[in-house]
Amino acid sequence: MFDNSNRDSLRQFYFTSWQKFQNQSALTPLEQQIVAVIQAHPEYHFALENTDSSLQKDFMPEMGESNPFLHMGMHIGLMEQISTNRPEGIRELYQKLSVKLGNHDAEHRMMDCLAEAIWTAQKNQQPPDDTAYFNCLKTLL
Repeated sequence: MFDNSNRDSLRQFYFTSWQKFQNQSALTPLEQQIVAVIQAHPEYHFALENTDSSLQKDFMPEMGESNPFLHMGMHIGLMEQISTNRPEGIRELYQKLSVKLGNHDAEHRMMDCLAEAIWTAQKNQQPPDDTAYFNCLKTLL
């Protein structure tokens, strides 16, 4: 999926964004999005404050570990989909689900569908199936 240099660069961007926020430095719009996701996940602050150990760490689900960078990246990806309304209709679906569950819980439920779409696409070595993804999202309502 990602080679280690890309993974490390991506993780470093999270570290830098969080550090800039803590130092009250100016943030780019993308850094602001990342910081908002980090703030919503205090359980991941440890990973961002322990740069040396988190940069190279392989988070192993089979060992009961959640990958904080993957989780936060899913939030960022979902926010991008909602802001661009791609697949078409996702913004309205998110708004309805947010009324029902609250924004953060709605995102987490939607991320389950996104993860399934990505996993299936990788397994089948094909682009994600937007129709199947959107159908999964509609079941959340």
